[in-house]
Amino acid sequence: MIGLASERPNILFIMSDDHATKAVSAYDDSLMQTPNIDRIADNGIRFDRAYVGNAICGPSRATMLTGKHSHGNGFYSNEWSGAFDGNQQTFPRLLQGAGYQTAVIGKWHLYSDPVGFDHWEVIHNNFEQGSYYNPVFRSASGKQESVGYVSELVTDRAIKWLDDAVLDDAPFFLFYSHKTPHRDWMPAPPELASWDDNEKVAEPATLFRSMNGEVQARQQARMSIAENMTEKDVKLSKARNMTADQERLWLDAFAQGNAVFETSDLSPEDVVRWKYQRYIKTYLASVKSMDREIGRLLDHLEKLGLSDNTIVIYTSDQGFFLGENGWFDKRWMDEVSSRTPLLMQWPGVINPGITSEAMVQNIDFAPTILEMAGVSAHSPMHGISLRPLLEVPDLTWERDLYYHFYENPGFHGVARHYGINTGRYKLIHYYQDSEWELFDLENDPSDLVNLYGEPQYAVLTEELKKRLKKLRKDYAVPAEEPEAPWYHSYLIRAAEMLLQ
Repeated sequence: MIGLASERPNILFIMSDDHATKAVSAYDDSLMQTPNIDRIADNGIRFDRAYVGNAICGPSRATMLTGKHSHGNGFYSNEWSGAFDGNQQTFPRLLQGAGYQTAVIGKWHLYSDPVGFDHWEVIHNNFEQGSYYNPVFRSASGKQESVGYVSELVTDRAIKWLDDAVLDDAPFFLFYSHKTPHRDWMPAPPELASWDDNEKVAEPATLFRSMNGEVQARQQARMSIAENMTEKDVKLSKARNMTADQERLWLDAFAQGNAVFETSDLSPEDVVRWKYQRYIKTYLASVKSMDREIGRLLDHLEKLGLSDNTIVIYTSDQGFFLGENGWFDKRWMDEVSSRTPLLMQWPGVINPGITSEAMVQNIDFAPTILEMAGVSAHSPMHGISLRPLLEVPDLTWERDLYYHFYENPGFHGVARHYGINTGRYKLIHYYQDSEWELFDLENDPSDLVNLYGEPQYAVLTEELKKRLKKLRKDYAVPAEEPEAPWYHSYLIRAAEMLLQ
């Protein structure tokens, strides 16, 4: 590639869905190896305290595109926000206007046709989730059925687009977006072929944590492995949307283990253990397939001679509970939910193998990418550019982060809450229930001990409340919040029935 691309970097932005840092071996190798995602960390920077501002798929993506919290971009909820307004300022539109070739391929989850992209092929269905096997893609040309596994198909399309992009002198921005490892964690054919139900993954220490005595929000949530996982989640029911050959491979992997489970006299605790194993192993298997495909795309960049002039960023739309608290899913301000992987490589700018403890957030992605490309925003964003940290990762960087989850009533019954994360302390307000939580992350990194109301923390609590109030004022968070439509509870029930 010549011309403009030699002066301005290409940008490959890789986003996964619900990928917990604990399942990225660059962060923690106790569960699995992700050698291809780790390549990005090895060749660049790993951010150890990267967070999202609203840990739910669509709102997180809207924040990433706009550099604004949910109240600033208007997309509050997967379930009732409607379609994302792509005509507002987004960084892909700004890149496109500055001469970049732009494309999004894979999961979109914003209920709209992408704006600001010269080319788009997004996973399609009524809930914008698509399917792991034989997904339908939507593009400017209409809907197209496909046969195959989703991470492979997304990568095939990304490679094809890259092959066409190198024929142009303009630099490119590719948003390469995976469905994986979103619920319901369906492994790819290679992982099915090698499936072994006898292998065990270590259980989290809090798998059987009781919520008795905790705030109402935690007691009322519907995200328990014991009570809220479906037969589809743990592969006891027949998989859908498969060809005959795919279904045969699926049955070969799970039928025997299912028969043993259904004929065994297990205690309630052992049932949870069995469900956890099926959950975590299929989750990790789907991550393995995605990691393999990311490696295939990175290899293709090298084959095309693009690696030296391409910024590569890897992140997820949020984290995920991998059995902690006995839970699955996301939505909470808890560390495992609101914290997300963030890795960047930029040859010649970022030294390989460095780390940063700076507090950063997904509102920062848009201004960072724009500064990397030498493009200015037309109007202010909530986020700030991380460019200074790329060259001086231990730069003094004091900052409070704001979090706000709006989706209640919602599918998992998680209460609306907002809060402040200072890096050391986290103060959370469940304002519908008039309840609070305070955590000391240095001594309690798993958000287990609520210190709110303890006399020795009274002064600190008041200080944090003032800082939280200031954050809300600085971001102009409105006092009046959007409400879910009256029929929303019926839609939740319909979605629950579809998951059975």
